[in-house]
Amino acid sequence: MTTAPLVVGAAVAAAALSGRFLIGAWNAFKARPLIPRMSRFHLGGFQPVMTRREAALVLGIKENAAMDKIKEAHRRVMVANHPDAGGSHYLASKINEAKDLLTRRTSASGSAL
Repeated sequence: MTTAPLVVGAAVAAAALSGRFLIGAWNAFKARPLIPRMSRFHLGGFQPVMTRREAALVLGIKENAAMDKIKEAHRRVMVANHPDAGGSHYLASKINEAKDLLTRRTSASGSAL
């Protein structure tokens, strides 16, 4: 009795089952919902004195971003959080502070009247 056809048949069946499993796993992988790994905006409270890192997190850019990227990010975040559109005055002031810090402008802490 030759067992070669039996071994070949078992190998073909194993290959077919493996292929079926892999195709099902691939289809399940493609159909999974996309979950963002990082939040797009800064979550959490603010430090008493804003740092460059925190300012970059607030605007959603890198700390050493170009001036046009800073302005574009400021506009995008400000449109989403503007007080006239139902946003918070506090958040708007923090967004402006972040832009000022990253553009290296310093606002006068006290103004003479």
